Amino acid sequence: MERIKISSTLTMSQLVYGMWRLGDDEDTSPDHVRNKIESCLDQGITSFDQADIYGGYEAEEILGNALKGSSLRQKMEIVTKCDIVAPVGRYKNARVKYYDTSRDHILNSVEQSLKLMGIDYIDLLLLHRPDPLMDHFETGAALDEIIASGKVRNVGVSNFKPWDWNLLQTGMKNKLVTNQIELSVLAHDGFTNGDVAFHQSKNTPIMAWSPLGGGDIFLKSNEKILNHLDSIGKTFGFEPGTVAVAWLLAHPANILPVLGTNSLARIETISKALEVKLDRQTWFEIYTAALGREVA
Repeated sequence: MERIKISSTLTMSQLVYGMWRLGDDEDTSPDHVRNKIESCLDQGITSFDQADIYGGYEAEEILGNALKGSSLRQKMEIVTKCDIVAPVGRYKNARVKYYDTSRDHILNSVEQSLKLMGIDYIDLLLLHRPDPLMDHFETGAALDEIIASGKVRNVGVSNFKPWDWNLLQTGMKNKLVTNQIELSVLAHDGFTNGDVAFHQSKNTPIMAWSPLGGGDIFLKSNEKILNHLDSIGKTFGFEPGTVAVAWLLAHPANILPVLGTNSLARIETISKALEVKLDRQTWFEIYTAALGREVA
């Protein structure tokens, strides 16, 4: 599997395994989670996406239990996120869901993530959502501080618009290395609203969350798009979801789809998307179906 250079100190697998549903599985035992990780590693998927809030602030600990006593950590790049405070789990007494990009919150979140996952450092920390109350000098200095400490190797953002990215970057010495945004056949506005172009111009790889629209691509309301993906998939011998992921991979902007499933059978087929090569007209056929009209 192709490796994508994120920074001078980090490369990641082109496909990333997303762990936002890790706590939703009926079986969260260390053995079962290790089986998922090993299935990914067997395919060359070495990058794993977490967030402190996943599973009501429990998913990181589920991962940590699986890593304990194993050599898996040395084979993985671990991504996690912070800054969302929701009134559940360790923040159950919060009066409202909010974002916190203060120095204290970032540093405390990193310590919690390291402890719960049982690791010495985080390969990539992302700010989960843009904070309208962000003091970019305080936040930027905090991100520089955790890199200097060695507890975090690289920092990036998630769901940031270009102007949010630029604001934060002006308060930092280190470079932001990626932005994780929603991109899929269903959520394709990023290709024309400047989000993808901004990072493509900076040669900044993009992580794409919900590359299958959170499963919505399989709903009856999206039957037309699904039928189109299915028709193309049959020419390659693959499922429509595999074609939808290949559609993202075909773009020249170095997009890393973040794929999450608890099914071992589905995990075993994630890398099939790399075998689907879409030419320009086929890419636009899918795009036209997603738009519901031909391009202007």
